[in-house]
Amino acid sequence: MKRLKILRRWFTRKFGFARLMCLGLLVVFAGARLWDPPPIQELRLRTFDMFQLIDPRHKTARPVTIVDIDDKSLAKLGQWPWPRTRIADLIQNLTNNGAVAIGFDVVFSEADRLNPDIVASQMRDLDDATRAKLRELPSNDQILSEAIKRSRVVLGETGQHAISSEVDKSLPFTGVATVGEEGAERFLFEFPGLLRNVPVIEKVAAGRGLFSIRTERDGLIRRVPMIMRAQGMVMPSLSLEILRVVTGTPTLLVRTDKTGVRAVRLKGVEIPTDRNGQLWVHYARQDPSIYVSAADVLDNTVPPGKFSGKLVLVGTSAVGLNDIKTTPVSSTMPGVEIHAQVLESVLSGAVISQPNYALGVELLAALVIGILVIIFTPNLGPVRLVLAGATFAAILIGVSWFFYAQYRYLIDFTYPLLSTTAIYLTLIFASFVREQRQRVQIRGMFAQYMSPVLVEQLAQSPEKLVLGGEEREMTIMFSDVRGFTTISETYKHDPQGLIALMNRFLTPLTDVIIDQKGYIDKYMGDAIMAFWNAPLDDAAHEVNACEAAIQMLEKIDAVNKDREQEAADGGHVYIPLNVGIGLNTGIGVVGNMGSNLKKNYSVLGDSVNLASRLEGQSKEYGFPIIVGSRTALAAKDKFAILELDFIMVKGKTEPEVIYAIAGRGDVLHSGPFQRLRNVTIEMLACYRGRDWQGALDAIERGRRSEDADTLEKLFGLYEARIKDFQINPPAEGWTGAYALLTK
Repeated sequence: MKRLKILRRWFTRKFGFARLMCLGLLVVFAGARLWDPPPIQELRLRTFDMFQLIDPRHKTARPVTIVDIDDKSLAKLGQWPWPRTRIADLIQNLTNNGAVAIGFDVVFSEADRLNPDIVASQMRDLDDATRAKLRELPSNDQILSEAIKRSRVVLGETGQHAISSEVDKSLPFTGVATVGEEGAERFLFEFPGLLRNVPVIEKVAAGRGLFSIRTERDGLIRRVPMIMRAQGMVMPSLSLEILRVVTGTPTLLVRTDKTGVRAVRLKGVEIPTDRNGQLWVHYARQDPSIYVSAADVLDNTVPPGKFSGKLVLVGTSAVGLNDIKTTPVSSTMPGVEIHAQVLESVLSGAVISQPNYALGVELLAALVIGILVIIFTPNLGPVRLVLAGATFAAILIGVSWFFYAQYRYLIDFTYPLLSTTAIYLTLIFASFVREQRQRVQIRGMFAQYMSPVLVEQLAQSPEKLVLGGEEREMTIMFSDVRGFTTISETYKHDPQGLIALMNRFLTPLTDVIIDQKGYIDKYMGDAIMAFWNAPLDDAAHEVNACEAAIQMLEKIDAVNKDREQEAADGGHVYIPLNVGIGLNTGIGVVGNMGSNLKKNYSVLGDSVNLASRLEGQSKEYGFPIIVGSRTALAAKDKFAILELDFIMVKGKTEPEVIYAIAGRGDVLHSGPFQRLRNVTIEMLACYRGRDWQGALDAIERGRRSEDADTLEKLFGLYEARIKDFQINPPAEGWTGAYALLTK
């Protein structure tokens, strides 16, 4: 015991009693952070709220529209719930107006009380004939089911705190697979019960997800569970399920480690979550422009284009329906808008996250800064002590803000700051006492100032990619802007403007490709390479690629109209954007290609080369979309396809028949197109049979036809060839194939 006292006095004299107390405080605060009592939680959460208030998400696009069951709708159409026939009309109108997918932030858990058979049973004084006729009518739920079949609808479900009925496992569920540590389900929020929709509509929906939202202790909604357990089933949230449906992801992947859930993965998208599978919602300011009254949708008084290409959420802002929530940026936000905020964040790539390693970073920061403070602070004077304290606080706040502003990571500075402040106050008090005892003594040399060590960022481990690939039939697309060099020259003094222009047209083109189940291989300046039927199977890849090509031209037309108006308003030269597209279907080798340092999921093969060459020929033949024979054969019944030529591509031994896509089915069945196609067929038959005059006569008749200007380049091309062949006839054995000389 005596030796222990001597050792303690020696250690205290050498190290200092204040430092020992501060080391004890470090341990106490570390334990408090691991315990994480409510006061520490709320301080941390309020800090994250402040970050979002200072720098909320800035909307660059509005991919989501909310159909609002608002007070206006209830006043006009009556109390909720409405008859299911009205919901069916709502779905039909939204689908007709181009909605990509429709998600319901409501649940239809019971049969419609206005179903004809129910009305027949409940109404008094009905004669038997009328009662029988009512019972023969289809139910309102069946009518809603038929409307859902004709659209892409994601139904909402809700977790319950008690089991109300057994789960019907014959109804469809979304597949969820776990990658990483097993048993991660224990980290998910769990609801004992599950309230589903009536089976007749549940089984025909494109998807189904939980719209249940959990509030924090203070009543705010900062995080939304993306994956949950309900009555023993692992299920996605409503917003996650909508994303799964529109991306064509068959099975959701949940990435886990020993600390819990890390992320949820969709096709081409990974959504970071906390350990419980919750997404920190990166809120934007409330945006009234995304709301449309349900009454207006049913009346068809909504402006055209309001729903075209949009994800649509159906929910309520009516006060009486009690779906108003409190968020860090708003005290009165409808619950449906929270789901919209989640979709916007994920689709724009503007998500925030608190990494699973954040706790370790915070503990490490508190430990490192605390030890630095314990070592150096007692040797500083009062002024430097205050300056050092302010510096440490500024560094902690600055580092936390840096990670939020630059990477959208939520790293808490309040715990290290609180721990460091307690140590500072302890050391300041000890310093004051020491100064009082030693005020007659000469100060020693100032200790050298050492800035605190910056917290090292822990990078998430990338998924390991294996070099190699597989052979599969694919449709490959190449698109390029014609004359983009000329357009670029007009921006030689405005490089930022050129980048903005490229983003302006590449974004809608990319969206179209992705919406049509395509995969963006790469961007090459103003050009795009994409392919279909990989990595996921797509039985209609040729048709989807052709539809994407047509929609791309429509998007470019829309961009050109806006640019032309802007040029007229600004008084500068307008040069239109013209896109050439080549499509070809064939066998390609697709997989992760590159090196051990960098890999890219890409495709190689002759079919890729031919698609590139076809894109290059769109200018020569006068058609913006040129396709190979296999693509044309698969799409011939859905699109207006016109045979162009029989070509021999350099490096290939077999010639290829190439075609142009002139439009969709409406063009295919139109009289002008049929006449022009017949003229073209006759011209090609005469040309390949060496009947030069017959071919020229067909060209002349074609030029007199309606809409002949669309074929002028093609007619001119063949006219030049024929005149050359009249002077220099082709060799014996000529099959009509033309050697492609240009790219």
